Amino acid sequence: VQLQASGGGLVQAGGSLRLSCAASGRTFRMSAMGWFRQAPGKEREFVAAISWSDFNTDYADSVKGRFTVSGDNAKNTVYLQMNSLKPEDTAVYYCAVDSTGWGTWPDALYDYWGQGTQVTVSS
Repeated sequence: VQLQASGGGLVQAGGSLRLSCAASGRTFRMSAMGWFRQAPGKEREFVAAISWSDFNTDYADSVKGRFTVSGDNAKNTVYLQMNSLKPEDTAVYYCAVDSTGWGTWPDALYDYWGQGTQVTVSS
């Protein structure tokens, strides 16, 4: 499975960005797609995820009410709409996919990762 993420950039606090991540290759058992982020000097953390079977969603507390994850299974693409961005949202954002089909929602088994896209929020 290959993942291609896009949509990062520089935005002022309070602004919005939309990230996209397209999956290709052996996607027929894909059960979930997720977004993670890693800020400088910090560990990677979970942001949001979507179940590919019923489009259930899951969010980190820090982004609830501001970020929305959605998916297009015809395009094997997951989106992350980020509103009301804060400087603390600055990070490299990674998409990931559970292509095993063995994960139990929301505990997906992410086995493929995208290359990351930089999101910078200025104050």
